[in-house]
Amino acid sequence: MENNTSAKVASVILAGGEGTRLFPLTQSRCKPDVCFAGQYHLIDIPLSNSLNSKIRNIFVLTQHFISSLHQHIYSTYPEGLFQNRSIQLISPRERKMTFQGTADAVRKSLDQIMASPFEYLLILSGDQLYQMDYNRLIDFAKNEGADLVIATLEVPEAEAKRMGLLKLGADSKITDFIEKPQDPEVLNQFVLPSGKYLGSMGIYVFKREALAALLKEQGDDFGKHLIPSQIKKGKTSAYVHEGYWEDIGTIASYHGAHLSLMTPDNWMAGYDREHPLYTPYHSPSPPMIKNTLVRDSLINSGAIVEAKEVCRSVIGTNVKIKAGTIIYNTVISGDPPAEIGKDCLIRNAIIDSNTTIGDCVQLINKNNLENYDGKGVYIRDGIIIVSSGTKLPSDFIL
Repeated sequence: MENNTSAKVASVILAGGEGTRLFPLTQSRCKPDVCFAGQYHLIDIPLSNSLNSKIRNIFVLTQHFISSLHQHIYSTYPEGLFQNRSIQLISPRERKMTFQGTADAVRKSLDQIMASPFEYLLILSGDQLYQMDYNRLIDFAKNEGADLVIATLEVPEAEAKRMGLLKLGADSKITDFIEKPQDPEVLNQFVLPSGKYLGSMGIYVFKREALAALLKEQGDDFGKHLIPSQIKKGKTSAYVHEGYWEDIGTIASYHGAHLSLMTPDNWMAGYDREHPLYTPYHSPSPPMIKNTLVRDSLINSGAIVEAKEVCRSVIGTNVKIKAGTIIYNTVISGDPPAEIGKDCLIRNAIIDSNTTIGDCVQLINKNNLENYDGKGVYIRDGIIIVSSGTKLPSDFIL
């Protein structure tokens, strides 16, 4: 049932990220369109959270490789599936322009967004992993009487350097903000008694009038330009999120986020029949596992696994793995699926969709390289990536 909070809220999902640091996964798709957990796409996280929060109007702002992303959204969230809900896709191509940043994207889409009768607007990223009931965030904004609420979480110093940091005064009010500080002296000004830092999740709640006024100011990015300006005006508060959150910005964070799923209490366990994580309906057969030792792994429906061993790995929808193969710490995407031959050894790798790997292939990073560029095979952050559409011949070794 829709509550009074969600009826007065709209959400904007910023899905225009090019994702250059996720290359080659973003060679032919935008970052929010990258596969996750073998069957989902990153964009499904904020869309599912918005739908589960009963938000009535959802706007998705897209820019790079829009055809594939739009097709995924149309097939997963068809019109009429969700009663009294609408998902509108907005691309700058329709208006022969480009989005220059997060704030510029919202500014140039404001006429369509403002046609929705909301009191509060959620601004969300299209490439983050977390589960959140946005109604709690909105209720917090109402109780605070805030024009802007920033969702935050405590992070260690290593992560603080790549995030916007906040300083709080009394009653959760934000008194200072800085984007991605590197200077140790500046960092010390934001350290908490716990030794951690309060980092912005890039999730914002604006009152309608406050957002409209702020977007009249110059500046193309929320974090760099407009958030500091709004904080100076006051009536800005921080909501502290205590659950899991990961910004998928690098190959290492993408790979690590998959390995974090290998526990029964992982963050995705919070989704259930009443609050699902949506994905296209394929209706494939259950996975078939034959004479395989499987440890701490996720194997999606339709997969046919005849491998010798699969350990701490994600096997995507309809993936095929032949006999004798050993898979460690590896993410294999499906739809269209990858196929892996006999007697292979694959370790610390990402195998993208629509790939074919021959027999007796070894992907083990034998020279311990941090970075490498080959024909369809790459190494980033010490992790091997086989890009979509690649066919590796038998006996290939890297």
